[in-house]
Amino acid sequence: MPVLATVIGDVVGSRRTTDRSSLHAGLVAALADVNEELAPATPLRLTVGDEYQGCFSTVGEAARATLLLRLALGPQIDVRHGIGLGDVSALSDEPRIEDGPGWWAAREAIDQVAARQREAARRRLRTSYVAGTDSETRPDPAALNAALMARDELLGRLDAVSLSVLAGMLRGMSQRDLARDLGISPSAVSQRVRRDGLAVLVDIDRSLGEVA
Repeated sequence: MPVLATVIGDVVGSRRTTDRSSLHAGLVAALADVNEELAPATPLRLTVGDEYQGCFSTVGEAARATLLLRLALGPQIDVRHGIGLGDVSALSDEPRIEDGPGWWAAREAIDQVAARQREAARRRLRTSYVAGTDSETRPDPAALNAALMARDELLGRLDAVSLSVLAGMLRGMSQRDLARDLGISPSAVSQRVRRDGLAVLVDIDRSLGEVA
């Protein structure tokens, strides 16, 4: 069985959403975009209700996927993620059903997020990582979760415009091009980059992306 980085995601407060069709369409479109950009080992797909899952070759790729999904969906749709690492086995291909320690770890991770984000001091937490007990080589959970917590705290403070600026920066767009696309001045973009720590978020994404 291969050792893969697994991702389970769901919508925060989905039961309060009245327009279920728009929510579903937004999730489908965001998952398709991330699948196209990152080409995961098992494509991200909706499973039950508002929950989705997929597998990646590295924890770094999984972490980037969770960021791209939040940028694609936010701030209208708020999502949280559990990242696991461990053996994954396919029980069937049509429909795709997988099992194994990698998935158990991801489930434990997203349950941790759901519990901890109820605490006032951690209300912006949206991502957690758990390594399966079968993983011989793994990133240090404490260090990785510290980086994810810092990323979530910064990300949770951004408004819609700053989220768009960050998404463009991750695609390598210049501040001038971002200003043109968003209909604001280059200086306004520069102010947001400095005020909201957007360059730090780009650096965190780059560092997390290098995690095996």
